[in-house]
Parts: sequence; C-alpha cells; structure tokens
Amino acid sequence: MFSEYWPEFISLALIHFMAVVAPGPDFVMTVRQSLRFGRRHGILTAFGIGAGLSVHVLYTLLGVSAIMHTSEWLLIAAKLLGAAYLVYLGVQLCRSKPATSDAPMVDTTPESGHQTLRRAFGIGFLTNATNPKATLFFLAIITNVVSLDTPLTIQIFYGVWMCAVTALWFVLVSLLFSAEKARLWFHRQMHVIERSLGVVLIAFAARLAFV
Repeated sequence: MFSEYWPEFISLALIHFMAVVAPGPDFVMTVRQSLRFGRRHGILTAFGIGAGLSVHVLYTLLGVSAIMHTSEWLLIAAKLLGAAYLVYLGVQLCRSKPATSDAPMVDTTPESGHQTLRRAFGIGFLTNATNPKATLFFLAIITNVVSLDTPLTIQIFYGVWMCAVTALWFVLVSLLFSAEKARLWFHRQMHVIERSLGVVLIAFAARLAFV
C-alpha cells in the first residue's frame, strides 16, 4: 500500500530536509548549547528539537492546521508567541559575560547557570514547538503536499520520519560544534559568540513576527 505514496513521501522528505538544514533558531540553540555545555547537552537539545516537531505534527493530524490556515488571528497569535520566546532566548544570550582566565571550559557552578540534561531537552523542545518557522512550514507545505486522501497511518509515518530526521540532523550539528578542538577555539570568545547568537535570534523573531 505504501508504494503508491512514494512520490508524495519523497517530495515531502526533500522539502522538509531543505527546511531543516537552513539555519534558523534550532540551529542557533544547538550550536550554543554544544559550545557552552558540551556534547551531552547539545545532543539532548537536538532530541528536544526533534520532539518539539511532534507538536506541529500532532496539530496537523488533528486538523488544527486547517483551522489556523483559515483563522488569521490564530496564526498571528502563534507567530507572536513563538517570536516572544525567541526574543526571551535572545536577550538571555545577549547578557552573556566574558569567561575569567581560570574559568573551566564547561560551566558547572550555580552562578554560571549550570544546566541539567532535562533543561537542555526542554530548551530544544520549546525552541522548535514555539518556532513560527515550523508553524508556517506545516501550514504552507504539509497542507499542500500531503493529500487529504492519504491514510492516517501514512501521515503518522511522515510525522515520525520528520521528527527523526530533524533530531538526527541537529545531533550531527552538536557533534561538530562540541568537538574538543572547536570548543577550545571558541571558549575565550564565548561571550561574543553568545551575544551574536542572541542578536540573530532576536532578528529571527522580528522577521517572523512582522513578515
């Protein structure tokens, strides 16, 4: 039965992959988490991003996306909520302070904002779940690429596939930026990097909220 949906699946998979690899808030947070807290936190953030995508998959399967597509105020509310969260993250990063000469490469003190693995996962989850870019992707692409006649089981497979691919991509990003040489090179300038990433997040928020 699945063979007849291959063209639809391939189209969706290619469009989704291009959307995933394009730099956005998810990429920014994965890079930040990997550089600041290390490989485990970066990977958990990546898993959180993949899990966050399930929120968009769920409301699409439930038909909420169709309602949002026809209700302008709901779409605006979703965009503003996502933009507000990106601004919050951006402001937090912009407040980053320079490391002292004897500071460890990984923050471990309460004062430095030591982060649990659960919080790393949660940051990834919320970054994607509230991302207006993901909302617009599902509204604009899924509703046009996936036929209304496609069985629910096939649509669930599409959703699981996209969540898995998203998580895997950001795990790879995390592995790259959490490599020891990369982290050593970036360590002393971490405050500059975080402030720059914060500005990027705020810029993403402004673009997504007002476009």
